[in-house]
Amino acid sequence: MELHELKPNDGSVKAKKRVGRGNSSGHGTTAGRGTKGQHSRSGSTRKFYFEGGQMPLSRRVPKRGFRNVFIKRYAIVNVEQFDRFNEGEVITPERLLQDGIIKKVMSGVKVLSRGEINKKLTIKAHKFSKEAIVKIESAGGKAEVV
Repeated sequence: MELHELKPNDGSVKAKKRVGRGNSSGHGTTAGRGTKGQHSRSGSTRKFYFEGGQMPLSRRVPKRGFRNVFIKRYAIVNVEQFDRFNEGEVITPERLLQDGIIKKVMSGVKVLSRGEINKKLTIKAHKFSKEAIVKIESAGGKAEVV
């Protein structure tokens, strides 16, 4: 068997329906679109949310509140969570992500002051609370803003 001898299985390929090729074809005149109405015309498309002229769902549902799209949301890490690392390590947002301390970086990582830290660590993050900086530096570490 060679490439030019290949053909599809019987019944697996159907002929395309040729509409608008005369009445004797069975798909002439209106070409299977019915008579009149919105969909009988060429170029007839509707938006996926179109509901036939009734009040759309997006307008029927009551609106409440306000969502600021420009707000920055930070992944929160507390000082107590750094005690699992070894003395003298450099902790970056990527390392926190890798170790499963945060799920995603979002707009950045913010370190807060809950708990105690007893190890000398260099912590790199996007934001620190004032108290967190004091705790990190009193343990002999450094708080660096990325």
